[in-house]
Amino acid sequence: MEHGPLSLDDFDHRLLALLQQDAGRTLASLGDAVGLSPSAVQRRIQRYRRSGLLRTLGVLDPNAIPSATLATVWVTMERDTQRIHAAFRSRMRAAPEVQQCYALAGEWDYLVILAASSVAHYREIAERLFVDEGNVKRYETRLVFDTVKLGLALPTRSAPRRRRR
Repeated sequence: MEHGPLSLDDFDHRLLALLQQDAGRTLASLGDAVGLSPSAVQRRIQRYRRSGLLRTLGVLDPNAIPSATLATVWVTMERDTQRIHAAFRSRMRAAPEVQQCYALAGEWDYLVILAASSVAHYREIAERLFVDEGNVKRYETRLVFDTVKLGLALPTRSAPRRRRR
């Protein structure tokens, strides 16, 4: 893997936006959309992968899997030490049920998005991740009733500055 942020041009920004919408598009289709040859698109995609900017994975719709149970979990740690937080982060990265985990500013230390096969399965996961280790002071769970929007797209350009009047 290359190190440091990639320098992105206009072609990159447009190509990355398209890949975030549908990573299964052909190189020719992507090239037509951004004005590059399929081989140029392929080289750019390879560069994104080498740098760690892009990974390709399948995203399943939780509404299409009746047994999928999603939960958001707000977590506060027992003590604020680097070792405690490093252990928690490592545990979250290793748990296959953790879809996303965010370190937060404010009252809560983390927001964790979990996927389970049932509420009972969620309870087993919560016990393992948030109780057994003993370094979580408090956690609160909110079950997800319905997925309103599912997406992982990130902006690749800086927000334009507003003109002052």
